[in-house]
Amino acid sequence: MRPKRRIGMTQMMYAREGIITEEMYEVAVDEGLDPELVRSEVASGRLVIPANVNHKGLHPIGIGMAARCKVNANIGSSPVSSNEDVELEKLEIAIRYGADAVMDLSTGGDLNRIRRKIIERSTVPVGTVPIYQVAKEVEEILDLKPQDFIDVVELHAKDGVDFMTIHAGILLEHLPLLERRTTGIVSRGGSIIACWMSYHKRQNPYYEMFGDILEIAREYDVTLSLGDGLRPGSLADANDKAQFAELKVIGDLVLSAWEKDVQVIVEGPGHIPLDMIAMNVEIERRICHEAPFYLLGPIVTDVAPGYDHITSAIGA
Repeated sequence: MRPKRRIGMTQMMYAREGIITEEMYEVAVDEGLDPELVRSEVASGRLVIPANVNHKGLHPIGIGMAARCKVNANIGSSPVSSNEDVELEKLEIAIRYGADAVMDLSTGGDLNRIRRKIIERSTVPVGTVPIYQVAKEVEEILDLKPQDFIDVVELHAKDGVDFMTIHAGILLEHLPLLERRTTGIVSRGGSIIACWMSYHKRQNPYYEMFGDILEIAREYDVTLSLGDGLRPGSLADANDKAQFAELKVIGDLVLSAWEKDVQVIVEGPGHIPLDMIAMNVEIERRICHEAPFYLLGPIVTDVAPGYDHITSAIGA
Protein backbone atom coordinates (compact mmCIF):
# COMPACT_ATOMS: atom_id res chain seq x y z
CA MET A 1 0.00 0.00 0.00
CA ARG A 2 1.58 3.27 -1.09
CA PRO A 3 1.20 6.31 1.19
CA LYS A 4 -1.49 8.87 0.46
CA ARG A 5 0.25 12.19 -0.23
CA ARG A 6 -0.37 14.95 2.23
CA ILE A 7 0.36 18.65 2.62
CA GLY A 8 3.86 19.32 3.87
CA MET A 9 5.41 16.12 2.47
CA THR A 10 7.50 16.35 -0.69
CA GLN A 11 8.60 13.62 -3.06
CA MET A 12 12.16 14.21 -1.86
CA MET A 13 11.09 13.85 1.76
CA TYR A 14 9.37 10.52 1.07
CA ALA A 15 12.33 9.32 -0.97
CA ARG A 16 14.80 10.12 1.79
CA GLU A 17 12.66 8.14 4.21
CA GLY A 18 12.92 5.14 1.89
CA ILE A 19 9.31 5.36 0.70
CA ILE A 20 8.34 4.77 -2.93
CA THR A 21 5.31 6.95 -3.66
CA GLU A 22 2.66 6.30 -6.27
CA GLU A 23 4.21 9.08 -8.36
CA MET A 24 7.65 7.44 -8.19
CA TYR A 25 6.14 4.12 -9.20
CA GLU A 26 4.34 5.67 -12.20
CA VAL A 27 7.55 7.37 -13.32
CA ALA A 28 9.41 4.07 -13.02
CA VAL A 29 6.82 2.31 -15.19
CA ASP A 30 6.85 5.08 -17.82
CA GLU A 31 10.64 5.22 -17.96
CA GLY A 32 11.30 1.47 -17.72
CA LEU A 33 13.29 1.98 -14.52
CA ASP A 34 13.48 0.14 -11.23
CA PRO A 35 11.24 1.98 -8.72
CA GLU A 36 14.07 1.83 -6.19
CA LEU A 37 16.36 3.66 -8.64
CA VAL A 38 13.73 6.37 -9.09
CA ARG A 39 13.43 6.71 -5.32
CA SER A 40 17.19 6.99 -4.81
CA GLU A 41 17.55 9.54 -7.63
CA VAL A 42 14.76 11.68 -6.17
CA ALA A 43 16.41 11.42 -2.74
CA SER A 44 19.70 12.65 -4.19
CA GLY A 45 18.11 15.54 -6.10
CA ARG A 46 19.25 14.24 -9.49
CA LEU A 47 15.62 13.48 -10.44
CA VAL A 48 12.54 15.57 -9.76
CA ILE A 49 8.85 14.74 -10.01
CA PRO A 50 6.93 18.04 -10.29
CA ALA A 51 3.59 17.17 -8.71
CA ASN A 52 1.85 19.76 -6.56
CA VAL A 53 -0.43 18.13 -3.99
CA ASN A 54 -3.26 20.36 -5.23
CA HIS A 55 -2.96 19.41 -8.91
CA LYS A 56 -5.66 16.79 -9.40
CA GLY A 57 -5.65 14.51 -12.43
CA LEU A 58 -1.92 14.89 -13.00
CA HIS A 59 0.10 12.15 -14.68
CA PRO A 60 3.51 12.55 -13.01
CA ILE A 61 6.75 12.68 -14.96
CA GLY A 62 10.39 12.37 -13.94
CA ILE A 63 12.99 14.94 -14.98
CA GLY A 64 16.66 14.10 -14.56
CA MET A 65 19.65 12.20 -15.87
CA ALA A 66 18.21 8.76 -15.22
CA ALA A 67 15.10 9.56 -17.28
CA ARG A 68 14.57 10.47 -20.93
CA CYS A 69 14.77 14.13 -21.91
CA LYS A 70 11.51 16.02 -21.46
CA VAL A 71 9.98 18.70 -23.68
CA ASN A 72 8.21 21.72 -22.22
CA ALA A 73 5.73 23.83 -24.22
CA ASN A 74 5.13 27.50 -23.44
CA ILE A 75 1.60 28.89 -23.67
CA GLY A 76 -0.01 32.03 -22.31
CA SER A 77 -1.99 35.18 -23.00
CA SER A 78 -0.62 38.65 -23.62
CA PRO A 79 -1.88 42.21 -23.06
CA VAL A 80 -2.65 42.28 -26.80
CA SER A 81 -4.63 39.04 -26.89
CA SER A 82 -6.23 37.28 -23.94
CA ASN A 83 -8.73 34.44 -24.29
CA GLU A 84 -8.88 31.53 -21.89
CA ASP A 85 -10.48 29.26 -24.50
CA VAL A 86 -7.52 29.90 -26.79
CA GLU A 87 -5.10 29.04 -24.00
CA LEU A 88 -6.96 25.80 -23.25
CA GLU A 89 -6.81 24.96 -26.95
CA LYS A 90 -3.05 25.55 -26.90
CA LEU A 91 -2.82 23.27 -23.87
CA GLU A 92 -4.78 20.53 -25.63
CA ILE A 93 -2.61 20.77 -28.76
CA ALA A 94 0.62 20.73 -26.73
CA ILE A 95 -0.41 17.58 -24.86
CA ARG A 96 -1.75 15.93 -28.01
CA TYR A 97 1.58 16.34 -29.77
CA GLY A 98 3.65 15.04 -26.90
CA ALA A 99 4.63 17.92 -24.60
CA ASP A 100 5.74 16.51 -21.26
CA ALA A 101 5.00 19.77 -19.42
CA VAL A 102 3.57 23.20 -20.12
CA MET A 103 4.29 26.66 -18.76
CA ASP A 104 1.60 29.29 -18.45
CA LEU A 105 3.49 32.51 -19.27
CA SER A 106 0.37 34.69 -19.35
CA THR A 107 0.88 38.43 -18.99
CA GLY A 108 -2.58 39.70 -20.00
CA GLY A 109 -6.20 39.18 -19.01
CA ASP A 110 -7.40 37.48 -15.84
CA LEU A 111 -4.19 35.66 -14.91
CA ASN A 112 -5.69 33.82 -11.94
CA ARG A 113 -8.62 32.45 -13.92
CA ILE A 114 -6.46 31.43 -16.89
CA ARG A 115 -3.93 29.67 -14.66
CA ARG A 116 -6.57 27.81 -12.65
CA LYS A 117 -8.37 26.66 -15.81
CA ILE A 118 -5.11 25.36 -17.27
CA ILE A 119 -4.24 23.46 -14.09
CA GLU A 120 -7.76 22.04 -13.89
CA ARG A 121 -7.55 20.77 -17.46
CA SER A 122 -3.89 19.69 -17.63
CA THR A 123 -2.75 16.09 -17.18
CA VAL A 124 0.91 17.18 -17.45
CA PRO A 125 2.88 19.31 -14.96
CA VAL A 126 2.16 23.05 -15.18
CA GLY A 127 4.78 25.70 -14.56
CA THR A 128 4.57 29.47 -14.10
CA VAL A 129 6.79 32.51 -13.63
CA PRO A 130 5.20 34.31 -10.65
CA ILE A 131 7.07 37.57 -11.22
CA TYR A 132 5.11 38.08 -14.45
CA GLN A 133 1.97 38.42 -12.36
CA VAL A 134 3.77 40.49 -9.71
CA ALA A 135 4.74 43.02 -12.39
CA LYS A 136 1.27 43.08 -13.99
CA GLU A 137 -0.55 43.92 -10.78
CA VAL A 138 1.18 47.25 -10.13
CA GLU A 139 1.32 50.43 -12.18
CA GLU A 140 5.02 50.87 -11.48
CA ILE A 141 7.41 47.96 -10.89
CA LEU A 142 9.42 50.24 -8.61
CA ASP A 143 6.45 50.39 -6.21
CA LEU A 144 6.71 46.69 -5.44
CA LYS A 145 7.39 45.67 -1.83
CA PRO A 146 9.53 42.61 -1.07
CA GLN A 147 6.52 40.74 0.34
CA ASP A 148 4.69 41.22 -2.99
CA PHE A 149 7.20 38.87 -4.64
CA ILE A 150 6.48 36.14 -2.08
CA ASP A 151 2.70 36.50 -1.93
CA VAL A 152 2.27 35.59 -5.61
CA VAL A 153 4.54 32.55 -5.20
CA GLU A 154 2.23 31.32 -2.45
CA LEU A 155 -0.87 32.05 -4.56
CA HIS A 156 0.47 29.97 -7.45
CA ALA A 157 1.47 27.15 -5.11
CA LYS A 158 -2.00 27.00 -3.55
CA ASP A 159 -3.56 26.91 -7.03
CA GLY A 160 -1.65 23.73 -7.87
CA VAL A 161 1.34 24.93 -9.93
CA ASP A 162 3.82 22.04 -10.16
CA PHE A 163 6.99 24.00 -10.90
CA MET A 164 7.77 27.69 -10.98
CA THR A 165 10.64 29.86 -12.11
CA ILE A 166 12.21 31.86 -9.30
CA HIS A 167 14.98 34.30 -10.25
CA ALA A 168 16.77 34.14 -6.90
CA GLY A 169 20.34 33.96 -8.24
CA ILE A 170 20.69 37.48 -9.65
CA LEU A 171 22.13 39.75 -6.96
CA LEU A 172 22.66 43.48 -6.57
CA GLU A 173 26.43 43.02 -6.75
CA HIS A 174 26.12 41.30 -10.15
CA LEU A 175 24.76 44.38 -11.94
CA PRO A 176 28.15 46.08 -12.56
CA LEU A 177 29.24 42.90 -14.39
CA LEU A 178 26.73 43.73 -17.14
CA GLU A 179 28.40 46.96 -18.26
CA ARG A 180 30.45 45.30 -21.00
CA ARG A 181 27.64 43.12 -22.31
CA THR A 182 26.43 43.40 -25.87
CA THR A 183 22.81 42.56 -25.07
CA GLY A 184 22.49 43.24 -21.34
CA ILE A 185 19.68 41.31 -19.63
CA VAL A 186 17.29 39.42 -21.93
CA SER A 187 15.41 37.55 -19.20
CA ARG A 188 12.08 39.26 -18.53
CA GLY A 189 12.10 38.21 -14.89
CA GLY A 190 15.76 39.06 -14.50
CA SER A 191 15.26 42.54 -15.94
CA ILE A 192 12.33 43.26 -13.61
CA ILE A 193 14.38 42.28 -10.56
CA ALA A 194 17.48 44.14 -11.78
CA CYS A 195 15.41 47.29 -12.32
CA TRP A 196 13.93 47.01 -8.82
CA MET A 197 17.32 46.38 -7.17
CA SER A 198 19.02 49.19 -9.08
CA TYR A 199 16.35 51.72 -8.09
CA HIS A 200 16.04 50.74 -4.43
CA LYS A 201 19.72 49.80 -3.94
CA ARG A 202 18.41 46.69 -2.17
CA GLN A 203 19.08 43.00 -2.55
CA ASN A 204 16.89 40.66 -4.60
CA PRO A 205 13.79 39.86 -2.48
CA TYR A 206 13.71 36.30 -3.87
CA TYR A 207 17.26 35.79 -2.57
CA GLU A 208 16.74 37.50 0.78
CA MET A 209 13.45 35.67 1.41
CA PHE A 210 14.45 32.33 -0.12
CA GLY A 211 13.70 30.63 3.19
CA ASP A 212 10.07 31.74 2.93
CA ILE A 213 9.90 30.43 -0.64
CA LEU A 214 11.25 27.06 0.51
CA GLU A 215 8.56 26.81 3.19
CA ILE A 216 5.88 27.41 0.55
CA ALA A 217 7.45 24.95 -1.88
CA ARG A 218 7.73 22.27 0.77
CA GLU A 219 4.13 22.68 1.92
CA TYR A 220 2.70 22.07 -1.57
CA ASP A 221 5.62 20.11 -3.08
CA VAL A 222 6.37 22.71 -5.73
CA THR A 223 9.53 22.08 -7.73
CA LEU A 224 11.58 25.27 -7.92
CA SER A 225 13.07 26.11 -11.30
CA LEU A 226 15.94 28.44 -10.44
CA GLY A 227 15.82 31.03 -13.20
CA ASP A 228 18.86 32.31 -15.07
CA GLY A 229 18.13 36.02 -15.02
CA LEU A 230 21.61 36.74 -16.38
CA ARG A 231 21.67 34.19 -19.17
CA PRO A 232 23.53 35.51 -22.24
CA GLY A 233 21.29 36.97 -24.93
CA SER A 234 23.92 36.82 -27.66
CA LEU A 235 26.94 34.68 -28.48
CA ALA A 236 29.20 37.63 -27.61
CA ASP A 237 28.04 37.45 -23.97
CA ALA A 238 28.31 33.67 -23.57
CA ASN A 239 30.32 32.43 -20.59
CA ASP A 240 30.91 35.91 -19.18
CA LYS A 241 31.46 36.76 -15.51
CA ALA A 242 27.81 37.70 -14.96
CA GLN A 243 26.50 34.35 -16.20
CA PHE A 244 28.81 32.31 -14.01
CA ALA A 245 28.46 34.59 -10.97
CA GLU A 246 24.72 33.93 -10.99
CA LEU A 247 25.27 30.21 -11.56
CA LYS A 248 27.49 30.04 -8.45
CA VAL A 249 24.69 31.57 -6.36
CA ILE A 250 22.19 29.15 -7.89
CA GLY A 251 24.45 26.25 -6.90
CA ASP A 252 24.31 27.42 -3.28
CA LEU A 253 20.53 27.80 -3.49
CA VAL A 254 20.25 24.20 -4.73
CA LEU A 255 21.87 23.00 -1.51
CA SER A 256 19.58 25.24 0.56
CA ALA A 257 16.54 23.73 -1.17
CA TRP A 258 17.74 20.17 -0.61
CA GLU A 259 18.28 20.90 3.08
CA LYS A 260 14.51 21.55 3.25
CA ASP A 261 13.61 18.53 1.07
CA VAL A 262 12.49 20.83 -1.76
CA GLN A 263 12.90 19.60 -5.34
CA VAL A 264 14.80 21.89 -7.68
CA ILE A 265 15.90 22.22 -11.29
CA VAL A 266 18.33 24.76 -12.78
CA GLU A 267 17.74 26.93 -15.86
CA GLY A 268 20.30 27.86 -18.51
CA PRO A 269 22.36 28.56 -20.54
CA GLY A 270 20.75 30.82 -23.21
CA HIS A 271 22.82 31.86 -26.24
CA ILE A 272 25.89 29.62 -26.42
CA PRO A 273 28.14 28.77 -29.41
CA LEU A 274 27.65 25.19 -30.51
CA ASP A 275 31.16 24.13 -29.50
CA MET A 276 30.65 25.37 -25.91
CA ILE A 277 27.44 23.50 -25.08
CA ALA A 278 29.08 20.41 -23.61
CA MET A 279 31.34 22.55 -21.44
CA ASN A 280 28.38 24.58 -20.16
CA VAL A 281 26.46 21.44 -19.23
CA GLU A 282 29.47 20.03 -17.39
CA ILE A 283 29.98 23.28 -15.48
CA GLU A 284 26.31 23.35 -14.50
CA ARG A 285 26.46 19.75 -13.31
CA ARG A 286 29.51 20.52 -11.16
CA ILE A 287 28.45 23.87 -9.71
CA CYS A 288 24.81 22.85 -9.18
CA HIS A 289 25.56 19.38 -7.79
CA GLU A 290 23.94 17.46 -10.67
CA ALA A 291 20.52 19.01 -10.22
CA PRO A 292 18.47 18.55 -13.43
CA PHE A 293 19.21 21.15 -16.11
CA TYR A 294 16.25 22.99 -17.69
CA LEU A 295 17.71 24.10 -21.01
CA LEU A 296 16.61 27.48 -22.30
CA GLY A 297 18.14 26.98 -25.71
CA PRO A 298 20.99 26.49 -26.13
CA ILE A 299 20.45 29.10 -28.86
CA VAL A 300 23.45 28.73 -31.12
CA THR A 301 23.13 31.73 -33.45
CA ASP A 302 22.13 35.39 -33.19
CA VAL A 303 20.91 35.70 -36.76
CA ALA A 304 17.54 33.95 -36.64
CA PRO A 305 15.09 36.32 -34.88
CA GLY A 306 11.67 34.72 -34.76
CA TYR A 307 13.15 31.26 -35.21
CA ASP A 308 14.59 30.62 -31.75
CA HIS A 309 12.68 27.32 -31.70
CA ILE A 310 14.76 26.11 -34.64
CA THR A 311 18.10 27.33 -33.29
CA SER A 312 17.22 25.83 -29.90
CA ALA A 313 16.52 22.49 -31.59
CA ILE A 314 19.96 22.69 -33.23
CA GLY A 315 21.49 23.39 -29.84
CA ALA A 316 19.60 20.54 -28.22
